[in-house]
Parts: sequence; C-alpha cells; structure tokens
Amino acid sequence: MNELTQKSAGELAQLIKRKEVSSKEVVEAHLDRIKEVNPEINAITVTLEESALEMADKADSSNTDIEVKPFHGVPITIKENIDFVGTPTTNGLPLLAESMPPRNAPLVDRMLNAGAIPIGRTNMPEMGMRLDTDNPLRGRTFNPWNKAITPGGSSGGEGAAIASGMSPFGIGNDIGGSLRNPAYCCGITSIKPSIGRIPFVRTIAPFEDMGISSAFLSDGPMARSVEDLRMGLSVMSGRHIDDPQSINSPLIGDFPIQPKAALVKKVSDIELPEATLREIDKAGEVLISEGWQVDEVEAPEVERVHEIWGTILNQGLIEVLPEEIFKPETVAYLNRTNEANLSEMTLDQALLERRRLRRLWSAFLTKYTVCIGPTWSNLQWPIDTDLDPDKGDEALRQSFMFIAPGNCLGIPSVALPMGVDNGLPTGIQIYSELYREDLCLGAAELIQKQVPCPTPIDPI
Repeated sequence: MNELTQKSAGELAQLIKRKEVSSKEVVEAHLDRIKEVNPEINAITVTLEESALEMADKADSSNTDIEVKPFHGVPITIKENIDFVGTPTTNGLPLLAESMPPRNAPLVDRMLNAGAIPIGRTNMPEMGMRLDTDNPLRGRTFNPWNKAITPGGSSGGEGAAIASGMSPFGIGNDIGGSLRNPAYCCGITSIKPSIGRIPFVRTIAPFEDMGISSAFLSDGPMARSVEDLRMGLSVMSGRHIDDPQSINSPLIGDFPIQPKAALVKKVSDIELPEATLREIDKAGEVLISEGWQVDEVEAPEVERVHEIWGTILNQGLIEVLPEEIFKPETVAYLNRTNEANLSEMTLDQALLERRRLRRLWSAFLTKYTVCIGPTWSNLQWPIDTDLDPDKGDEALRQSFMFIAPGNCLGIPSVALPMGVDNGLPTGIQIYSELYREDLCLGAAELIQKQVPCPTPIDPI
C-alpha cells in the first residue's frame, strides 16, 4: 500500500501545506488505490479521476488560500445520496440512476470551500434502508476484512473505501446508525452529530423532505482519525436556510474539572460479546489513566428509546417511499420490520414520550461527561442476515438497540475502532449531551492515542 493512502486527511493536509508532497501526488495515489482495490470491494461507484486531477493541479498552483483551507488538496469521497453536481444522487435506485442534482448539498459546498477534492461516489443500500450494502443499481459492497460479513449500512461504501485506503475521509448520513454501523463493521471512526448541527438538504424528488423522521437524520464525517472527524465537523457545521432545524451552535464548551464516564456493559436483555466488553473496559482504563472518574452503570430506558425510535420512524418514513422503487427482497424485509415496529401509540403520544426520554438522557449526560458502550450489541453478522425472516429480526434488534439513542434523542455519538478479534474489527460507541460533540470527540481522541486505528488494510 502506498504510504500516502495510509495517512489521515489531517496528515495529508499538513504534508501538502509544507510542500513535502503535492496534492496531485496524493490524489493520484488514492486513484491508483481505487483501481487496485475497488474491483474486489465495490465500494466506490463512480470514480471522478479527471475532475479530481484538475482540482489537484489548481490546488498545487495556488498559495493564496492554503493557510485557511483545512482540507486543501485532500481527496474525499461522497455517499450516493448526497447531492454533488455533475454526478447522480441515485440513493442506490435504478429509478434515480440519472437524477442529476441542480446544486450541491450545503456540506459538499463547505468541504469544497475548505479545499477538499472529491475523487469518488460511494455505495449504499436502496434508500439507505438496510444495515448491509447492496442494491440493484450498483451491486454489493464487500467488507475488506471478510467478504462474507456485512460492511454495515447504509454508508457501507464509505466504510469499506476508508478502511481499505481508497479514501482518507468521507461523507455519509445516519438515521439509524448509518454512519456508525459501517464504522463498527469496517474498523474506522465516525460521528453522528447532534440533530441540526450539520444542515440536511436534498433536491431530488420525491425525497426532498423525509417527513417527521428527518428529526432523526443527520449527515456527518467518516475517517480513520478522530482528529479528522473534528476537522470535518468544524467545516460542515452551521445554519443553512434550506434546513429549518439547522442551527449555529459553538463547537467547544466548558470542560468539566472532574470528567466522568459512564461505562455501559449491559444493554437490555442482550449478552454483549466478550470482545466488546473487553474494549469497553479498555476505554475506561485509558480514561482513568487520564484522570477521569469511571462508573459502570445502566443507560436510561434503552429499550423504551429503541421502541419510540422504531414507532416514529415507522409512522414517518416508510409512507413516503413507494414499494415499486425497491427490489422484492427489500420490500419483504421492509414489510417484516415495519410489522415488528407496529405500536398502539399515536404519533403524538410517541413524540411526547420522546420528549420525556430526551430530558431523562440530558440529565444522565449532565451527570456523566460521556457514556461509553457498544456500537452494536452483537458481532458483525453474515451478509443478508437482515433479509432472513428467521434470523433477521433478532440480529437487527441487537444491532439497533444501543444505536437508537443517537437518532431518537438527537444526541451526538462517536463510533471508535478499538482493535481486532477473530479477524474482525472491534469497537465502542461514545455518547455525549446534545450539542456537546466536543466531549465525545475529546474522550475518543484520548482513547485513540493509546489504541490506534486498525485500518487501512489490504482486502482479505
């Protein structure tokens, strides 16, 4: 693997800034890596070689903005449900194979203004509706650790591309863990920001507005370095008029004199994998060595949070998605999971209960600086397990159980890789209070200094 494809976005930016390497050399190294690896992994759906090389040449000939552009000359990738002019916003659907957006999503413009160079679009399941990455338009994305295991979804193309060194930094989104699921499955890091932190804007009909479920949905950064997440978040964040719930909010707040971490090693009735329990303990030991107080606790009403998330999502999202846009296997899966989320609660009742749970978790995350637990409460499962009518429901329940608080409550969460066990990456999840991304990022940075990221890797 070329040394440049092993470096973080921040490291590459510094090398380019110091003129130790050119942007063109960095971009070419990643394009070569795509040619080498992508035929095996199928993470990148469209390679933007010509435009990327042109942008790299311009970056190398410009000295005026290099000091103020944190991603100057650095290649990135963009998920196929995020608008980027000149490429289709397919959402993984044949119906939208030629759906060219009239303008960029705001976070794409912000990344471009920060000097980033898009080198490819990345794969996803149909409409982002699965925890596996496969669709009839682009085909299946494989996990670089093991082709028989899901790369996660719905930002599975980003996860696999970053984990295999094809990209140092990517943009995805998260309504049910879609940033964090691939991070766990592929051994990279990501942050699902607080709701509204990054504006969510789409232009392709009929998906401009996802209804009430948009209260759960956020775009966000994916990388191998927590420092890169912080850098990307600072670029993407801020109010945009086309997203009414987007806000301007400080990215840094007061840090507790005596920080406290809650370790969650029991999630509902699920027996967490031994590897996950060890990694949670390891994270706690690192923070203790840094002067933190660490308590082992149960997170508040996790089952209820999961139930309310499923209830609201079931009433808000599926209704705007006509069945004919999906392949039959996906329709059967969606119908099955919708039935599992049926509730006697009205939408008003569910939204009121969500407010109560948000207050409860705000109190919890005021007492504790961060909450550290599993990303998934189970191990990564074989591809298409979610489609299995016998095994799928329980696999999804365990995968979603500790993912759901981030979406249902709108709070920020970092998915952090911790190592390798039995040939697959391990990981933890770090929650913090609403609009306090600095807290979960700060804890994640301390841990990553002692527990390096296990990627990039050559596909196995």
